[in-house]
Amino acid sequence: MDSIDVLVLVGSGSDKEVMDETSALLSEFGVSHRIDVASAHRSPDRVRNLVKEADESGCKVFIAGAGWAAHLAGVVASLTVKPVIGVPLPSSPLDGLDSLLSTAQMPAGVPVATMAIGEGGAKNAALLAVSILALTNDDLGGKLKEFRKNMANNTF
Repeated sequence: MDSIDVLVLVGSGSDKEVMDETSALLSEFGVSHRIDVASAHRSPDRVRNLVKEADESGCKVFIAGAGWAAHLAGVVASLTVKPVIGVPLPSSPLDGLDSLLSTAQMPAGVPVATMAIGEGGAKNAALLAVSILALTNDDLGGKLKEFRKNMANNTF
């Protein structure tokens, strides 16, 4: 895997459209990233391999979006010590409430930063990743400050 700053995983191809919002915002900030479909339940070996490869090639932040049981972010967090951001997706009959609880209710010692359900959470996941990366990248910090200033004048 090529060196990237952020790996974005989505649990199902049907949920990828929402997580494309994450990818678009990361691109807007010039953050190197990749988006892949990998399910914690249907393709756990793929999840394990993607996280391992990304970790070994220098990935700094992981973002995982999933619906229904939404264990993807927790599984990713169990495989790395890097920051993991979870995005619950509204793909189940419970409209994402089950996903929110599955993503947020992690046992002590395996943290996942949990965003809001759906598109807003997907966008905030990208912004949190940029904030994390900005801790060691002044250029990104400046872009984030400019973004926030522009938000006051425009709709997000």
